[in-house]
Amino acid sequence: MRRTVVRALVRLVGPLLLAVVILRMKDRDAVLAALASASAGPLALAAALNLLNIHLKVVRWDALLRAQGIRYPLGRAWASFMTSLYVGMLTPGRVGDLLRIRYLRHDLGVPYAEGLASVVMDRLCDLYVLAAFVAVGIARYSAVIAGRLAWLTWGGIAITVLAPLVLLIPGFAERLMLALSRKLAKAPVGAEPGAASRFLVALRAHVGRGLLVTLPVTVATFIVNFLQGYLIARALGLSLSLFDVTCLLAIANLLGLLPISIAGVGVREFFFALVFPSLGFSAEHGVSFGLLVFAVIYLVVVALGFVSWQVAPPPSAPEAAPAGTAQP
Repeated sequence: MRRTVVRALVRLVGPLLLAVVILRMKDRDAVLAALASASAGPLALAAALNLLNIHLKVVRWDALLRAQGIRYPLGRAWASFMTSLYVGMLTPGRVGDLLRIRYLRHDLGVPYAEGLASVVMDRLCDLYVLAAFVAVGIARYSAVIAGRLAWLTWGGIAITVLAPLVLLIPGFAERLMLALSRKLAKAPVGAEPGAASRFLVALRAHVGRGLLVTLPVTVATFIVNFLQGYLIARALGLSLSLFDVTCLLAIANLLGLLPISIAGVGVREFFFALVFPSLGFSAEHGVSFGLLVFAVIYLVVVALGFVSWQVAPPPSAPEAAPAGTAQP
């Protein structure tokens, strides 16, 4: 109970940062005025691009599943992906991603270990492509991200990039998984004999030619996201270049992964308030931009996910698993 309370309080750090930034503004009314005067056309186009972004992510997940010999109907993949996004944006961490494993188990009888491998590799593609964009962003804003902050930021990127690689090291990863399983008091619900080994084998199977498809698609999803940010900037009348928007959103997306907020609320606006003055804009412009990014990109996806939840709610219990892991 105490851990639950502590985690909930930690998640409030982001919203508290947002409150502090707004309270310290000299002209808080400027934020409301900017939001109220934003052009509807670019915002509508940016919101519509969410569908393209989600479709690209579903295509990437489908490619990962096919690499494991799993054929998942596109419509059902869309429903499970949308519902997982909905849950993931309303809950701490990446809990929503686990729902996709439940859908795969329920619909196709895919073992949890193999379903988890597809989801983990899906997230790793995002992580590594994002890290590349973030590195460019940090170099771009070296005047703001300097000194100890720069060392901490580059160190964070290095850890983010290197830490997942231990899963790809034969022998070491198995010993690590064994140590973790021994440390746990009991096996998680749905755990299967030899699941850890099957998970590692399935995960490593994605390293190779499959990345020639998944990595370019991942880059495309980020480009769509940056185009959305560019359109939002135009809606606010901000003369930000696409390159600046790319750098801003890349760093904001990485900060949004910190376990001190939900969907990056507060952390994103705090960062923009710091950086925008160096670009010739006010902190109020930065907060306005951050709030619209949250509304157009995140809240719209939550609304779409809510509809998906009603149409195809998560399975309450898995069906009996068939002998195979895939359908012909």
